[in-house]
Amino acid sequence: MLNVLIVDDEPLALDVLETFIGQMPELKLVRRCTNALEANEALKSLDIDLMFIDIQMPQLTGIDFVKTLTDPPMVVFTTAYPNYAIQGFDLNALDYLLKPISLERFMRAVNRAVEHHEAMNRDTTSSAGAAEDSSDFFFVKADKKLVKVNFDDIIYIEGLKDYVIIRLLNTRVITLQTMKSLEDKLPSNKFRRIHRSFIVGMDKILAIDGSLVEVMEKDKPKSLPIGKNYRDELLEMIEKNRL
Repeated sequence: MLNVLIVDDEPLALDVLETFIGQMPELKLVRRCTNALEANEALKSLDIDLMFIDIQMPQLTGIDFVKTLTDPPMVVFTTAYPNYAIQGFDLNALDYLLKPISLERFMRAVNRAVEHHEAMNRDTTSSAGAAEDSSDFFFVKADKKLVKVNFDDIIYIEGLKDYVIIRLLNTRVITLQTMKSLEDKLPSNKFRRIHRSFIVGMDKILAIDGSLVEVMEKDKPKSLPIGKNYRDELLEMIEKNRL
């Protein structure tokens, strides 16, 4: 069962979501909030797995609020405006529901959330065992086969919604994974999450230029963004190796 938070400044919209959630045995409504500030307090004090949040709200939009979260739950945006879809998915939103929301469309979003949650739990279980393993490689499923990935070959990893691209010295591997699962499998002294969508091999970093990390990809410099929520930890790690 997923603990759910719903956020919308319209009482009727909250009522619709609450009714739908009541029909889903996989969901448990934990809190209703009418703005981002209330939602922020709820996320601090409650264990939330899934958040349905409106985009157009007073004081702070749903998109701007999610940007402030360092460790957000699964997010489904709800809105009457389709032009926000790209921004929503740029934040790795699980889904984007247009109002008026139908029960059928709501169920599809819930099914996606349940599948994602189960995958995350499997990844966590696997990574717990992997933490005791001193292996310097792992296997991922790609192109209908299990592909071996050596840690030393990884330049960086890029997240693209439900998939990740593992950029290697001589090739790339695309696999259905979460960034979190890969981050847990990789040794923290060799790899660093620098952005919501990027993990970089520390030994592959050529330079730090402001808010960019420079690596070499296919004999060409490649710049990766540093997210503001990851900058301090990255610089702290680099400072330990600075002359």
